Amino acid sequence: MSTSTASVLNFSAGPAILPPPVLEQARADILDLDGTGIGVMEHSHRGAAFTKVIEEAKDNCRRLGDIPDDFEILFLQGGATSMFALIPMNLLAAGQRADYIHTGAWTKKAIEDARILGDVHLAWDGTDGGFRSLPADDELDLPGGARYTYYCSNNTIYGTMWSTPPRSDGWLICDMSSEMFSRPIDWTRHDLVYAGAQKNLGPAGVTLVIIRRELLEQSRRDLPAMFRFDQHADKGSCLNTPPTFGIHVMGLVFKWILEQGGLEAMHQRNLDKAALIYDAIDASGFYRGHADTDCRSTMNITFTCPNAELDAKFLETATARGMMNLKGHRSVGGLRASTYNAFPAEGCRQLAELMGEFASANG
Repeated sequence: MSTSTASVLNFSAGPAILPPPVLEQARADILDLDGTGIGVMEHSHRGAAFTKVIEEAKDNCRRLGDIPDDFEILFLQGGATSMFALIPMNLLAAGQRADYIHTGAWTKKAIEDARILGDVHLAWDGTDGGFRSLPADDELDLPGGARYTYYCSNNTIYGTMWSTPPRSDGWLICDMSSEMFSRPIDWTRHDLVYAGAQKNLGPAGVTLVIIRRELLEQSRRDLPAMFRFDQHADKGSCLNTPPTFGIHVMGLVFKWILEQGGLEAMHQRNLDKAALIYDAIDASGFYRGHADTDCRSTMNITFTCPNAELDAKFLETATARGMMNLKGHRSVGGLRASTYNAFPAEGCRQLAELMGEFASANG
C-alpha cells in the first residue's frame, strides 16, 4: 500500500509530514480498528477498544521518552496555544511571579496571555536581535522567587533551538511543539513539557502534556473543571470526549519512533539530515542562514538568497521538482525547510543538491 504523496517532498512547518507507515495503518483503522468492524473514530471513548488505544499510547509515550513515574501524561485539546493560558491559570496564583524567556513569536503569545492572568517578568528578550540567537545562562535575569520559568525549546519561525535547557528559578516549563521527541529530554531539569501534535507527533487537534505530579498537587482548584490539569489527570484524559483519532495516530507515531531505534537514534538521524542543508548554506557564499550557528534548529532550517527576487525564483524551481512548502514565514521571509522526524534524509539530500545548482547558476 503506497501513499499518494510519494513523489512530493513536504517541507511544511505544520501541519506537517507524518510517517507513511503510520498513515497507512491509520487509513485502515478508520474503517476497522483491531478487527472490531468499527472504525477508530466511531468507537466510544469509554469503550474497551478505545481504552486500549489510549493506554497503549500512554505506555509507548512513557517508554519512548523514558518518562519517570512521577510525571503524568495527558492528551488535551486546544492546541499549544491553549497552554499559553492554561499554564498560568493552573500554576500562577495571586502574588506569584513567572519568568519568561522571550525567543520569538510563540513566546510572545505566551507572555501576552500570561500577563492577563498574573505577574510576568522577562528574563531575556531577543526582539532587538531579530531572534537570531538564544541566551547563555549568565545572560538570564532571574531575580529569584519565581513560581516557574518558561521557554520554547525550538522556534519554527526563526529556526533556533536550545542545545540544553536554560537555568531556571522555580519549575521549568517548556513548549516543545516543533521538536517533541526529536531527541532525548532531560527530565531532571523539566517539570512540565507540552507540544501541539501537528508538527512532529500527529494530526492537529491533540496537545501532549507531560507534567510532574507535584505541579498537579499544587495547581489551583478554583477553576472550571475543563481548565484544570488535575481534573484531566484524574479522569485519564477523558474528562470529556477526547480527540480519539488524533490520540490514536499519535500512539502510532510513538510506536514508529520506537521502531526506528528510539530518541537517541532519531536525534542522530535528525542531526545528519540538518547537516546536509546547513553545509549547503555554509559552503555556498550565496545563502544566509537566519539563526546564529550555535543555536541552529535541526527541525526548521531558515535561510535566504541574496535578494527577494532570487527567493521567489528558488521557490519556483523547487516546486517544479516536487519540493513543496519551502516559503519562509511572513515575518521573516526567505526560505524554510522543516525536516521533522518523518522527513526522509533523501529529501534533504535533494534540497542540498538543488541549492548547490541554484547558487552556481545565479551567484
